[in-house]
Amino acid sequence: MTQPYYETMYILRPDIPEEEVETHVAKYRDIVVEAGAEVLDTQMRGKRRLAYPIAKHREGIYVQLNHSGDGQQVALLERAMRLSEDVIRYLTVIQDGPMPPPRSVPGAAVEVAPTEAAMA
Repeated sequence: MTQPYYETMYILRPDIPEEEVETHVAKYRDIVVEAGAEVLDTQMRGKRRLAYPIAKHREGIYVQLNHSGDGQQVALLERAMRLSEDVIRYLTVIQDGPMPPPRSVPGAAVEVAPTEAAMA
């Protein structure tokens, strides 16, 4: 039986520098951990063209954060994103089933969690 987990996809402004993107990723990861939840995976999806302009931006930097917990972390995470001027959109969805393997995006750094076979 698989445990449900949360998938938060957020879009950062396209004009922020790469090192600031990493600080945002670490900041939101820390919020989840401080709320007592576990970060399962973080994936940088890279800069992509938006389907429609958001706050006069035509592109955005997509980041996906998978986390599991009791659900209390979602309100804290979304509040921090709502107050940030660098996040132009966010969405959290509860997923039920096995977590899909991370997909690699050309030119984007991807963190891969160690598998059980690699740890043995």
